[in-house]
Amino acid sequence: MDDSDLFAAPHRPPCPSRPLLGLTILLVEDSRYACEAMRLMCLRSGARLRRADCLKSARRHLQLYRPSVAVVDLGLPDGSGAGLIEELAKAAPRIGAILGTSGDDLAEGIALAAGADGFLAKPVTSLADFQDRILSLLPEDRRSAVPCRLTDEVIRPDSIAYREDMAHIADVLTKARDERVLDYVTQFAGGVAHSAGDYALAEAARTLARTRARGVPATAAAARLAGLVQNRLDRREAI
Repeated sequence: MDDSDLFAAPHRPPCPSRPLLGLTILLVEDSRYACEAMRLMCLRSGARLRRADCLKSARRHLQLYRPSVAVVDLGLPDGSGAGLIEELAKAAPRIGAILGTSGDDLAEGIALAAGADGFLAKPVTSLADFQDRILSLLPEDRRSAVPCRLTDEVIRPDSIAYREDMAHIADVLTKARDERVLDYVTQFAGGVAHSAGDYALAEAARTLARTRARGVPATAAAARLAGLVQNRLDRREAI
């Protein structure tokens, strides 16, 4: 089902203050903090947002409907988002715009090589940049003929979403018995911390990643990361 089919909301044309009205964005993202930022972006822009937190969930969504735009995180709990981007780029009919997203500086090249039309570097905070990026990548027949009134609003999610990510990290670290799981949670923690400006946690994640890359015991570095995460949960503060 296309996002404009009978189960979609009645069509209303975009307007200057809601330039993405009528679009459905599928966000494939495991971070609640990043999802909340995107939810606020879509709310301000008029777009509908659907979320999948892993590749399996995303493919389940895509069996039921075809969104206007897909935004796919490169680091997901069950694999790389690059594979899903490649699938979407080759599918027919094709989604109007496919974007990769990550806080990793090297991820843009991976996303574009997989077939993405563009890339959103985390943190995504500027509403105007978000709207302009989406509109610039859509096919001409899906763009608004009405001039957009892009506002330079900065979007920042509240601390509740960040705490949910901290709880997720703590839970995964407690249960991690597989090196791949530890690598995933290290990447996840670093990405969330980078997006939220939590520099101490971001550095702890980088230290753990470097330690893992050297192939030496990472017990101390993992304990440091876990301690910082628990500190944020105990204080009931995000940053």
